[in-house]
Amino acid sequence: MVVALVLFVLLAISFLSNLGHYAKNLVSSGGRRIRSSGPRLEEIIVEDNDAANKIAVIDIEGIITSRVVDGGGYNLVDVVKAQLKRSEEDDKVKAVILKVDSPGGEVLASDEIYRLLTDFQKDAKKPIVASMGNLAASGGYYVSSPCQWIVANELTITGSIGVIMHGWNYRGLMDKVGLAPQVYKSGKFKDMLSPDRKLDEIPPEEHEMVQHLIDETYARFKQVVQDGRSTAHQKNKGNVDKGRTLDENWTKYADGRVLSGREAYDKGFVDELGNFQDAVKRAKILGGLGANSNANLIEFQQRYDLGDFLRMFGKSQAPPVVKVDLGVEAPKLQVGQMYFLAPMFAH
Repeated sequence: MVVALVLFVLLAISFLSNLGHYAKNLVSSGGRRIRSSGPRLEEIIVEDNDAANKIAVIDIEGIITSRVVDGGGYNLVDVVKAQLKRSEEDDKVKAVILKVDSPGGEVLASDEIYRLLTDFQKDAKKPIVASMGNLAASGGYYVSSPCQWIVANELTITGSIGVIMHGWNYRGLMDKVGLAPQVYKSGKFKDMLSPDRKLDEIPPEEHEMVQHLIDETYARFKQVVQDGRSTAHQKNKGNVDKGRTLDENWTKYADGRVLSGREAYDKGFVDELGNFQDAVKRAKILGGLGANSNANLIEFQQRYDLGDFLRMFGKSQAPPVVKVDLGVEAPKLQVGQMYFLAPMFAH
């Protein structure tokens, strides 16, 4: 009886909440029913300064991936896209802070977020300030590079500009236990990156093709950095603080090595050394509000209702998994997939 009563109350609350959102959408759309796609976002005030103007904060935290990592059915790229759209549509939002604390992640997901940030600044005419936390390396720096201004702490770990593809070859173990693969293929390279071949069976051309993919993606990474920093410098030329430009020999430091925030500042990878509050001040300045003006800090967070909660019970129960806590959550790398990842996370 108690459980049934609780579920009934939750269902009633969810129904009334959804009815309220539906009515609000009808009013704002002039009575026309608009069926929106993408994550449902709710504006949350992070810091209330009793101001009309707003600065939106978007979090890039953890591994950058296109996989769905929660019960909402949307991945990080979907959420960032929806958050940027809300930031563009809200005239009171004068700037965006991209709060990055990430070792990087998938190549494609990082590039999609990079494109979203670039298009937002071009179309919305609103600046984005990257605020780097403990870690903004590899893909974390990739998504920061198009921002008009980058703020890092002196002790931030950043850089790690490079690409990695990881895999295992366990043919030696198979031979020890007497296990042999049987492969039928239509072409010489149809079993590329297969882990059950002897090393002397892998043709040298295969190594060249895989390395070409890595080199091509790496060249894209360097171009993104160069274009982002160059565009930011052009935008900031008219400001009192013009930011930093890339060191002439910056590509020497784009060999996968990690950099401290201080080193990144010296080489022109970031514009300013400071913390999140310094990023807020910079966002106010670039947003035309002035460093000492008031603005509310907001976030557009995903909104979940009872339907999302109930869908979680419909998922099949995963088998129990034993985990060893090493103090950091390392990503599960997919064999044959390229990543922008800091070296400590790439194995």
